[in-house]
Amino acid sequence: MRIEDKLYLIGYKVDEDGSHLEVNKKDVCKKCKNKACTFVCPVDVYKYDEKEEKLSINYDACVECGTCKIVCEYIEWRYPRGGFGVAYKFG
Repeated sequence: MRIEDKLYLIGYKVDEDGSHLEVNKKDVCKKCKNKACTFVCPVDVYKYDEKEEKLSINYDACVECGTCKIVCEYIEWRYPRGGFGVAYKFG
């Protein structure tokens, strides 16, 4: 089974009051050479556009594994508030 097919089985309730993912020190993030978050995230939440020098975050694809928090000190990650975030359909 492809990863995309497995991700389809996951539901996500978006919190309109704010995300559980943020990049602090965005100016420092732009200067970071390796952009680790863009290649360690198992579901490609982070994309960096070299032309615009902008990091985009696809919040509703996040599976809340916390990998990005481990590899990048500029990512502020926390569990979504109650009732929001990832909802696994089959366990």
